[in-house]
Amino acid sequence: ARRFGWADRAPLPRAQTEGDWLVGTGVASSTYTAKRLPSRAFARVDPDGTFVVGIAAADVGNGSRTIVAQVAAETLGVPLEAVRVELGDSALPAAPIAAGSMGTASWGSAVAAACTALQEQIDAGATEPRVEIDTAASVAADPPYARHAFGAQFAEVRVNRRTGEIRVSRLLGVFGAGRILNERTARSQLIGGMVMGIAMTLFEESLIDREFGDYANHDFASYHVATHADVESVDAICLDEVDPYVNPIGVKGVGEIGIVGTAAAIGNAVHHATGIRFRDLPFRIDRVLPALDPRTP
Repeated sequence: ARRFGWADRAPLPRAQTEGDWLVGTGVASSTYTAKRLPSRAFARVDPDGTFVVGIAAADVGNGSRTIVAQVAAETLGVPLEAVRVELGDSALPAAPIAAGSMGTASWGSAVAAACTALQEQIDAGATEPRVEIDTAASVAADPPYARHAFGAQFAEVRVNRRTGEIRVSRLLGVFGAGRILNERTARSQLIGGMVMGIAMTLFEESLIDREFGDYANHDFASYHVATHADVESVDAICLDEVDPYVNPIGVKGVGEIGIVGTAAAIGNAVHHATGIRFRDLPFRIDRVLPALDPRTP
């Protein structure tokens, strides 16, 4: 709240204007489950001394390869350059998909366990150390706690009283997402999620062809998403959080937590700007404009 400047907020809706623009701010909470699924991984030492870890994970731009290498290097106590990661191949040990904010928790727990077992073999003097780990039993033994990442998201918007256009001036998200393995990639994912939240609020809408049951707007000409011009100031911050019950490596996914509170924060900001509560997404101009009275000074 201090970082966003919440104390300077106008006390009443529709109290702040900039020419034809009504200005408002809003806040919303965020939460998303922090799950992990059973996963398998191998770890070995090659003759040249390279540590190799393998897992049938996917890197779809979420940084899986970087994070898996970091987990392996930290567990083994070796430089990152000494680790080679193999992933993206179904011939590798089975792993869950890159979805549901559970990739790092699932894959990382398996890789950490494999590297721990590999180190034990090395310490025991194994000539060709190699292990493969399956975390199914470990996941099944997890205590029955609810596991979530949390956040607070703040938004400032401008609503044009004459056109109904909405612009998101500022977004700030502050998140508790367990142990952050890589601050740069985590912040990137959170900001990306918040941009997706802008698109969810203002543009994205699936239209169904009632005769054929298919999507009528299945291309980017007719299904609109946020672009550079729609994104002004976005910032994401991760707090230091230690959750001893979430999983063996203490992490929570950040792929979705940036999305889920953004629409509510923007919606609250639009209400503060206009005094009108819009409850149907997206906030299209044809929905906003009829509710505004352009004659209001």
